Amino acid sequence: MEAVVASVSCRSFSTPISSSSSVAADVDRRCPPSSAGSRVVCSQSLQKDFGRLHLRSSQFLSGTDIGASAPAAGATHGRNFSMAIRANAAQVLNDVASPTKEETTVVNVDLGDRSYPIYIGKGLLNEPELLQRHVHGKKVLVVTNTTVAPLYLSRVVAALKHGGNNVQVESVILEDGEQYKNMEVLMKVYDKAIVTRMDRRCTFIALGGGVIGDMCGYAAASYLRGVNFIQIPTTLMAQVDSSVGGKTGVNHPLGKNMIGAFYQPQCVLVDTDTLNTLPDRELASGVAEVIKYGLIRDAEFFKWQEENIDRILDRDTSALVYAVKRSCENKADVVAADEREGGVRATLNLGHTFGHAIETGTGYGNWLHGEAVAAGTIMSAHMSLKMGWIDDDLFKRIYNITARARLPLRPPGSMDVQLFEDIMAVDKKVADGLLRLILLKGPLGNCVFTGEYDVKALDDTLRHFCRA
Repeated sequence: MEAVVASVSCRSFSTPISSSSSVAADVDRRCPPSSAGSRVVCSQSLQKDFGRLHLRSSQFLSGTDIGASAPAAGATHGRNFSMAIRANAAQVLNDVASPTKEETTVVNVDLGDRSYPIYIGKGLLNEPELLQRHVHGKKVLVVTNTTVAPLYLSRVVAALKHGGNNVQVESVILEDGEQYKNMEVLMKVYDKAIVTRMDRRCTFIALGGGVIGDMCGYAAASYLRGVNFIQIPTTLMAQVDSSVGGKTGVNHPLGKNMIGAFYQPQCVLVDTDTLNTLPDRELASGVAEVIKYGLIRDAEFFKWQEENIDRILDRDTSALVYAVKRSCENKADVVAADEREGGVRATLNLGHTFGHAIETGTGYGNWLHGEAVAAGTIMSAHMSLKMGWIDDDLFKRIYNITARARLPLRPPGSMDVQLFEDIMAVDKKVADGLLRLILLKGPLGNCVFTGEYDVKALDDTLRHFCRA
């Protein structure tokens, strides 16, 4: 297919901080509050195939402000599998070359008898045996959306039926967007499952981004009190974060992800080729979660990001595969240590308390999740700086990489202090009436989950970034 060329020119989200400027003044000068009702989008040139332009172009152009474990025996099926290497904050980076076309990386999520593999590689949708291995029973329900279905649904169905595999495959196609992540839309999944007589041995497959993964996972957790499910994430956000760890659920008008369950998949199949059809804005959104892993526990990974952020945004294959692999290794370690977020797993929510407030306050879908998390991470870093828990140099590094990733650096002008406080009061991390936050403390790669912070610093941060 002949390439289609288009361009979008708007004012940029961000400009990196100069090393000589004061931090607070620079944030004020370079990122004045946006006026309500206006969107800030990066200047970009799109030279992509038709599939990429097909994806959510209307939303992109308009809107409002914004250790080691080997695979199971027989698992290769003609591909070479590399050993999964567990990551931790002290681990030294190895060679970042991506797997060759014949290689697949396997990261294991160690949860005892509920352990499962994350397969990462190019062209995995063309490996039907890999998918079939994790399907139980003779009935499959694929849950996807109106954007992803035209691109990948037929390939998944073909993979499931490959070789004359006797399986009944049904699908339900939902509307695309965070605004559809609710109980009313979720009922369509239950309706399809009941009408097509999905039984206790059936398998649900989530084919899409984080919204589809969360909704399909919750449907699987609750249908017939629990059926098998598989994650096939097609966005960077889902590949590096939301598809791993078993968090499932839907939003409530008063709070994001307030209704849900912890429910682990049978496997996560990450075909990095699906990122070729991902809009630039959504690719950048996923980078926000990649940055998070470096800040909270993996300083060497953050340094690699600083050196390779442009390669990620340019969709360099080796950079993307490594970013996904390293992120999944970090999350697998955390989930294995604290599956139900009783302690250390909460640190994965750096920037999310502020970010979820932005998503709720602006209306689900107006800001992408990663965009809200990026602004929330800047706010968390600012609060940490105000308390003297990090130094000015680290704050500048966080600000600069966020700017280079073409992500927002502050909340929209429509968010005022009172709105933030009202929404954060019902955050899932509130315990006994106390809001607990994830904040950076100490050198790069360290953070705390705590309710013991200076309340004045929180107020100062809110007032610094918002109107009263």
